[in-house]
Amino acid sequence: MKLKLLTVGRLSASYLQEGSDEFEKRIRRYMPLEIEEIKEDKSGGKKGDPAQIRRNEGEKLLARVPNDAFVIVLDERGRDLSSKGISALLEKHMVQGTSHLVWVIGGPYGLSDAVKQRANLQLSLSAMTFTHQMARLFLLEQVYRGFTILRNEPYHNE
Repeated sequence: MKLKLLTVGRLSASYLQEGSDEFEKRIRRYMPLEIEEIKEDKSGGKKGDPAQIRRNEGEKLLARVPNDAFVIVLDERGRDLSSKGISALLEKHMVQGTSHLVWVIGGPYGLSDAVKQRANLQLSLSAMTFTHQMARLFLLEQVYRGFTILRNEPYHNE
């Protein structure tokens, strides 16, 4: 199985980049991981139409999703999973032989309806609101934690 993270925009803060780099490196010890950043849509300048921006970014995201992928999008109204739930999700797809597990993080305006409809699972990281850049770091940490749970490694304390 290959993991892919599709995200809108680059990380602008060095602390987020450093943390994300660390968890990317750790995840790659368990499984191949590709991270692909899609440029934020700047059409319309500061007064751009959020719905149109979501549609434009959504088209670019969907073009990069393999046809046979299981797609998980981050959305504030998505399903809540614990760290053990993330671990179980990873295990299920490893056992089933899923070829691509694709995680999608939208930009500042979120994800288009088309991207959400393509998703096999909509996942919420929290009831709280985070920037899309912070969501990337949090997601990578949880994926790493999921692998350590699967391997009974001491990272996840109980």
